[in-house]
Amino acid sequence: MSAIGMLDLRAEYAELRGAIDQAMQRVLDSGHFILGPEGEALEAEIAARVGVAHAVAVASGTDALHLALRAAGIGPGDDVVLPAFTFIATAEAVSYTGARPVFADIDPASFNATAATLEAALTPATRAVIVVHLYGQCAQMPEIARLCEARGLVLIEDCAQAIGADFDGRAAGAWGAYGCFSFYPTKNLGAYGDAGLVAVRNADDAARLRMLRHHGSRRTYEHECVGYNSRLDELQAAVLRAKLPQLARFNDARRRAAARYRTGLAGTDLVLPAEHGRGAHVYHQFTIRSAQRDALRAVLGAAKIASAVYYPIPLHRQPAYAAHAACLLPASDAAAASVLSLPIHPYLRDADVDRICAVLRDAKP
Repeated sequence: MSAIGMLDLRAEYAELRGAIDQAMQRVLDSGHFILGPEGEALEAEIAARVGVAHAVAVASGTDALHLALRAAGIGPGDDVVLPAFTFIATAEAVSYTGARPVFADIDPASFNATAATLEAALTPATRAVIVVHLYGQCAQMPEIARLCEARGLVLIEDCAQAIGADFDGRAAGAWGAYGCFSFYPTKNLGAYGDAGLVAVRNADDAARLRMLRHHGSRRTYEHECVGYNSRLDELQAAVLRAKLPQLARFNDARRRAAARYRTGLAGTDLVLPAEHGRGAHVYHQFTIRSAQRDALRAVLGAAKIASAVYYPIPLHRQPAYAAHAACLLPASDAAAASVLSLPIHPYLRDADVDRICAVLRDAKP
């Protein structure tokens, strides 16, 4: 019985080998490896897909968040509200600026923060909100955008898991002042190393980001501020450009696999991921919930089926943020104790989904 992994990057490369090899060879032949035509073209292509005027490529998704906060003027003395149930990079980016992350609870059905949970976490020092579109489904953006506008808060979207998703036809990354993307290799659009990008609506914001990513410089050897070395290299940009035309097809394949899971797991005691129906869920993860999560994971492992827990410790319980341990965020705690992500990727076969469903239906944890 063959093993089923969480994703299959080898299959992706086997299909796209010609385009990827050609793209990388193009860069090698050019001798231009930093801040060149591949990066500029990627920025234009992503901006057009998201529906914003500008995009600035950076070295990682974490840098995208950090530099967006810096470009927005966030720093010491400021609070930034973000969901507690997400990867630590979202909070780290706030901490890097000297600002204080403040954790909000989530909606238990979607795993995303809502306008209500974000509003409940606001403080007199709050200057920005980071919304995370977790697992590939957009948060309820119209209400959140209205909240931020009414309170005069900078709205930043963490779209690391949601490229190609939308809410009411408006793409993830096009709602806030900054839309931050990660192209880590496991993402729906993945590079062959770390890579990130910020989608930006305002030209001045984009100019500040370009300066910050390049040692605080707009002109060679003239540095207006202390910046960072966060430039996306040309090889990664070329790989991403080779994959980008396949993104919609790959996301559709993920949605088909999710639909098959729903059919195969219907009638079980498992809680299946909820779709709000107001935009495309791109299923970076297919995440179920069960009070018997750990026992189910053991059953899957015995059947050579991979699974993962994203995330077992919410941010307010992390040792790095021990000062927040007294926060009462019950939905985040409950999610961390019960979520289990199943394999989902564009090359997942129907037979694999059926086998996973059969194992879960027959499980007696």
